[in-house]
Amino acid sequence: MASSYAVETHDLTRQFGSFTAVDHVSFQVEAGEVFGFLGPNGSGKTTTIRMLCGLLTPTSGDGHVLGLDIGREGEQIKARIGYMSQKFSLYPDLRVIENLEFYASVYGVPRVQQQGRMAELLALADLRGREREMTSALSGGWKQRLALACAIVHRPQVLFLDEPTGGVDPEARRVFWELIYTLATEGVTVFVTTHYMDEAEHCNRIGMMHGGKLIALDTPAGLKRSTIQGEMLEIEGSPQDLALDVLKGLPGVRDVAPHGARLHALVDSVAAQAPAALSALAQAGVEDARVEPIDPSLEDVFVALVG
Repeated sequence: MASSYAVETHDLTRQFGSFTAVDHVSFQVEAGEVFGFLGPNGSGKTTTIRMLCGLLTPTSGDGHVLGLDIGREGEQIKARIGYMSQKFSLYPDLRVIENLEFYASVYGVPRVQQQGRMAELLALADLRGREREMTSALSGGWKQRLALACAIVHRPQVLFLDEPTGGVDPEARRVFWELIYTLATEGVTVFVTTHYMDEAEHCNRIGMMHGGKLIALDTPAGLKRSTIQGEMLEIEGSPQDLALDVLKGLPGVRDVAPHGARLHALVDSVAAQAPAALSALAQAGVEDARVEPIDPSLEDVFVALVG
């Protein structure tokens, strides 16, 4: 079946025995889009991406990548996509340039083009000057950049990134997303899975996974607009459990949930509930109470969807 989408699935399902890891998932990804696949660990993201890359056969349903059937044309798909797994498939006993050369050979980059392509990738990933370093000696952030360079050595039309920023520091994550944007401006379709809610804000559209099901699909702004019915407050105070109980009992407070060391409360009106919340917390003996209006985050959206 020909498709105008870079990636398309219909009722895609994968079972392992009696366990359904991916449950009738349907979506489309436009060419040139940065598409985020968001959800907690175990939600079905990696299983989905492995099926799309031709690494795992669906139990039922179907999918297409660049018009190729993921169940029947896996080998053709592999030749036309880039795939970067969670564990960075690099050879630690090779030098930086040797890893690039190896993947260029694997992907069939003609020898006459390899030298020029190596130079482009070293510049893109800011690895110039590190060509002779052993890969095992690189930090997590540098290994991440090298893994990305290896995944795109053959100029793929679609790039699949599975939790690419796990285990690296915030600065390395920021730099990596700049690289993703650079690739997108060059027309590459980027399909990225992540459980970092803040990262998903960078995507053109987001699919949210939970329990193997696709529970929402829209732009970041669209998800917030359709899911968050009300206004949001962020609350700090100690002890947090007491603050949570106090807020739950206030009129106009629709929902309260912990977000790390803070609480997020969905309220009817910030103007009405903020001063009432601050007063109630003080009266209940909550120390160092702070109440501020905030814009809803994708984490708030996810909490609202799954309850």
